[in-house]
Amino acid sequence: MKQTALKLTAAILILCGIAPVTNAQVDPINVVTTAVPFLRISSDARAAGMGDLALATSSDANSSLWNLGKVPFNSSKGGLSASYTPWLKDILNDVYLASLVGYYHIDDNQSVSGSLRYFSLGNIQFTDNLGNDLNTFSPRELGIDVGYSRKLSDKTGIGVGLKYIYSNLADGAAAGSNYQAAKAVAGDISFYHHGHNAQGQGWAFGAVLSNLGSKIAYTDNADQKDYIPANLGIGATYTKVSNSSNKFTVGVDLNKLLVPTPPAFPATAQQITDYRNKSVVSSWFSSFADAPGGFGEEMKEFQASIGAEYIYNDQFAMRAGYFHEDATKGNRQYFTMGVGVKYTNYGVDFSYLLPSGSGVDRNPLSNTLRFSLHYNID
Repeated sequence: MKQTALKLTAAILILCGIAPVTNAQVDPINVVTTAVPFLRISSDARAAGMGDLALATSSDANSSLWNLGKVPFNSSKGGLSASYTPWLKDILNDVYLASLVGYYHIDDNQSVSGSLRYFSLGNIQFTDNLGNDLNTFSPRELGIDVGYSRKLSDKTGIGVGLKYIYSNLADGAAAGSNYQAAKAVAGDISFYHHGHNAQGQGWAFGAVLSNLGSKIAYTDNADQKDYIPANLGIGATYTKVSNSSNKFTVGVDLNKLLVPTPPAFPATAQQITDYRNKSVVSSWFSSFADAPGGFGEEMKEFQASIGAEYIYNDQFAMRAGYFHEDATKGNRQYFTMGVGVKYTNYGVDFSYLLPSGSGVDRNPLSNTLRFSLHYNID
């Protein structure tokens, strides 16, 4: 079963979008990994078209996925959005991420929201240590979120959320452990502030603590619990309004996982034990100073999203972006583009991840497509 577990771990890392690094590295590769990485995958085509820029962009039906503080600033009474992403379509044909998101304004200052994210990993063939086929399984993961948001002023909003996480990657008993579906509960805390004038021009800022919750376990072994992707995100955008028909926004988001950095290879048994046994709350704080390579390695653990959006007449949108992750921390580096169309209460967004690399260096996320449909309740 160890062989099976290794294969499953490798598959999950690829599904997270971690690109292979085959060139010689001056610095050692030490990727910060977590369970349920699907919580960090963008299912929103608008944000994906801007390199996953979303923390301080204008509010929309998918705002609760990124920053609950933006939700009360939606202009419609309520809204719904459905998104679909064929994942790793260049490699696999049965893996996808789907989401359904909605919000509703209780009054002028308060809003509630909810979302459902479903990640299907297709079918996986399990084998024993000798490579003999055991059985096939259909791993799947699910996240259910509910949120409450409130305006503190005409320009500032906050939000809190609660989520239930379900991850079923394997089942059955082997090697002294009983493999089972894993479950966890987590919460989000969000802040949003904009300084836009009456025409919508100016700066906006966002900050989010997401996925703050318990560890998650796939076996009945109490020593084998994994961290979920607790994350700190901060973002800023600037919007330029030329006239009533033309609006341009540019911005940047920075994200850092609030989970321990694995000990440098080769690690001692005690280092591995200390890494796995660190409490969740202490790991949130120590994650800023626990990298084996010191401050320089800590800075490499930040991920950056840089994006831009042009909107014409509040109906047509063009988007572009870039996502960067250090080569020693996963090596996800790619450009994206997207378009959006809105007509009365309906809208559709489309994004595309540009292919890069070739052969074994080809980005496994190349040609990723995302689709989102929206409906505003007025």
